[in-house]
Order: sequence, then structure tokens, then C-alpha cells
Amino acid sequence: MGKFGKWIGGGLGWAFAGPIGAMLGFAIGSMFDNAERVDFNYRGDMPRSSRTKTGDFGLSLLILAAAVMKADGKVLKSELDYVKRFFEQQFGKRDTAQHMLLFREILKQEVDVSEVCLQIRSNMGIHARLQLLHFLFGISKADGHVDKSEVDLIEKIANYLGIGRDDFLSIRAMFFKDTNAAYQVLEIDPNVTDTEVKKAYRKMAIKYHPDKLNHLGSEFQKAAKEKFQKVAEAYETIKKERKIK
Repeated sequence: MGKFGKWIGGGLGWAFAGPIGAMLGFAIGSMFDNAERVDFNYRGDMPRSSRTKTGDFGLSLLILAAAVMKADGKVLKSELDYVKRFFEQQFGKRDTAQHMLLFREILKQEVDVSEVCLQIRSNMGIHARLQLLHFLFGISKADGHVDKSEVDLIEKIANYLGIGRDDFLSIRAMFFKDTNAAYQVLEIDPNVTDTEVKKAYRKMAIKYHPDKLNHLGSEFQKAAKEKFQKVAEAYETIKKERKIK
């Protein structure tokens, strides 16, 4: 994606409407007003799609990331670096520069989290929404310090996105470890049988399999594989504790 047009014009569908579209329009307008060097070739007559595309997911991610980063009243360099590294891993350094230009403008805006999440929930499948949540937890822990205001906001976002309590706790446990973290990742109680552990792992492996996000393109497969690996690691931890073969 060396151009905004390839990422935005080439992938966005439903995100051009509603509160997300309003934020995008403000951000792009601001960049033009400030004479930023932006290669943007979106055409207003581009057909829209009701299916979530790479651009829809990427823009949703940036907007929610901005909300979480500002939840504690400050935006830290470590958090910005985390976002930058994420996009570098997905798109490469050259393309990331364009994403960060857009992100800088989004950070200047107030985010109506409930309205943005309602739009996302209405148009994005559950597997993509779970991936968004995984990324937001990564941001909250980027500086090595867990701020309660950020985690509280992520929990609200999960509720707005229609993500159940068990799924929320599962993804949270991938980042914030305690004695039962591995069980929380698999969404089971520590008192279950070995058979139930194996059954839970198979269920979670299907839920978080990277193939569930194929429709977003190869750019986000790396992040999906990371979440999938957390499930495998949790299962291995429990297997070693219980000596399951």
C-alpha cells in the first residue's frame, strides 16, 4: 500500500458511512488543510460493500486504538510505537508512514466509542471483532504498566461490540497473567476434567484460527496467528501441569 488509495479506496466499504466515515473525512480534510504530503486517490463514486474489508478493519482499529490510548489522559510514546510496530509488521515501514499520518489526525478527535462500536458491530463478524479486542489489549500493556482506565474502557468496548464475558476474559488473560490465566484463555474452570480441557482447546482453536480472518487479506494474518498461538500456549501450560498426554 504505498498510497492511501490502495488501503482506503481499495478496501473500505461500510466504514465510509456513519461516525467512522465522519472521523475519516475530518482526518483526511485536516491533512489536506495542513498540506501534508498524502497520495490519496479515493473516488467518491466507489461502490460500497456490506462485507468487512481490510480498510474497514484497519480504520476501526485506528479509531478504537486512539480512544484506548487517551483513556488515561495521556498518549505515551510506547503506545504510539506499539501501533507503529503493528502496522510495520502487517504492511511494511513505507506504508506505515501513511497509516501514522492518518492516526495522528484521528488522535486529535473525540471518539464516541458507543456509536463507533455500534457501527462496527453491525457490519463486522465476530472473529474480526475479537481480533480488534486482542490488539487493544496489546496497546494497554505496551508501556509495561496496566492502567485501569484503559482496561475499563476496553471492557466497555467489548460490551458495545457484543463480545461475551468469557471471550473478553479469554483475550485479557493472554496479556495479564495470573494463576488461572491459561484456563481463562480456554474459557474453562480449573476444576474441569482432562477430557473437557482437550474439548475446550479444540473449540478455541477453531474460534481463533487465522483462517477466520482470510476475508481481511494477508495483511492481518500475522496478528491473527499471534492470538491463535496464545491458545496453543495456554493448552500446553495446562497439559504440563496436569501431565496430560
